[in-house]
Amino acid sequence: MTETTAGAGSVTALFIGPETGEPMQAVDEVVAVVEHGLQGDRKYRREGRPARKNGPDREVTLIESEAVAGVNQDGIELTPLESRRNILTRGVALNPLVGREFRVGAVRLKGLRLCDPCDHLESLTRPGVLKALSNRGGLRAQVIEGGVIRVGDPIATAE
Repeated sequence: MTETTAGAGSVTALFIGPETGEPMQAVDEVVAVVEHGLQGDRKYRREGRPARKNGPDREVTLIESEAVAGVNQDGIELTPLESRRNILTRGVALNPLVGREFRVGAVRLKGLRLCDPCDHLESLTRPGVLKALSNRGGLRAQVIEGGVIRVGDPIATAE
């Protein structure tokens, strides 16, 4: 994989949610583990969880800070923390990363599918969030090579 950081983005915030349905917490760094996800997050893959809730597409979620700003400009109040995504990015388009590998700091991820908003997200926030995040809800990714992700890390996309 040839990578470039020219014009690439960066991590502006990191969030984990220790328990399902509980508020997310901002952290300065998080450990990404192959075949599991982010340590301390509610979606960290474990034995005994239902397969539909334990797949590689639930390991890491990313959202663009520009998308959150767009939702707010559309009149729906939403904070990055309320987006319930793990990695807030700046300066990188996430939708084109479906099916592609990329780096977040030292960690290598693969974009698996878009992270479309759901009714659960809207139930935890406010009416209108589901529609406002349509086509800009972020990216679901799998950890290919683990390590520590920190706020400020560059995001390098493949050329």
